[in-house]
Amino acid sequence: MARQTFEAWIPEEFGSNVIQIINQTSAVEALGRPETMTTDTKHVPRSGAVDVETIAKGSPYGEDTAANDEVLLTARKFGKAIRIADEDLKDAPENIIAVKQQDWAVGYAKFFDNATLGTSGTENGTTVPFTSVYKALRTTNAATGYTADDNYTVTGSGGPTYDVLSATLSKVENGDWWDQGVMRILAHPAFRGAFRGVKDSQGRPIFIAGLAGTPDTLFDVPVRWSLGAKTSATASKSPAGKPLLVVVNTDLLIVGRRSGPESMVAGADTGAAFLSDEAILKMRARRGFTIGHEKAFAILEDNR
Repeated sequence: MARQTFEAWIPEEFGSNVIQIINQTSAVEALGRPETMTTDTKHVPRSGAVDVETIAKGSPYGEDTAANDEVLLTARKFGKAIRIADEDLKDAPENIIAVKQQDWAVGYAKFFDNATLGTSGTENGTTVPFTSVYKALRTTNAATGYTADDNYTVTGSGGPTYDVLSATLSKVENGDWWDQGVMRILAHPAFRGAFRGVKDSQGRPIFIAGLAGTPDTLFDVPVRWSLGAKTSATASKSPAGKPLLVVVNTDLLIVGRRSGPESMVAGADTGAAFLSDEAILKMRARRGFTIGHEKAFAILEDNR
């Protein structure tokens, strides 16, 4: 009995190995607060702080008037297709599809971190998928009462110093959004060398390299390294701008997850590739991103 086959229509989800690669490479994917998205946009409520006051016996309670609003997540699609000769798929000793899935995962992780942390351009949904942390902290936002560059610091020509590193953390430490349990530092590996040479007034190193699985720390805040943490006018998996150190409250580093990562394979014996004996591997993920409040973040740009 003849039957129709639909294998080429069925998405092939990335295995756990690829997910692990993305989480190992992307600081934002690994540490951001996940928000499940069922459509391409999602409004996330943002609660205003509630005041506290002393009330005398018999006196009426004061009523809080803090503003409550929302932030918007918009899912953007990231992907790539690879055309592979059927002969190569069958003759190669390696699993070409698995290898290219992993290659894409590494590139996607760095691209996503750059799009969310370091792009300096205005969000347009394509070359600049999101308003990055860098762009947000360098822009005035009347809705939150944030003034451009309040939480932005830049090094001198000598690179990071004890004072400038301390001042960067103080931008968040002295505010209402500091929460020691969820604070993290996301930094480009270029800062590693600088950290090793910085000592406090007692000659003690301020950067502690992790041992036995413990994280690297700076001023007792865990550090996560990201190759995407560089400035770039548009999103890139190989940004060429200045290295960034980003202090984040991970509860307000919001990652919308609409779908993926996933892959699809159109076989060489079906569809558009039928006459050329070429399979097409397509990989994609749909993600949204925003931050909850500018004052929960701080950025240091290494201007050497």
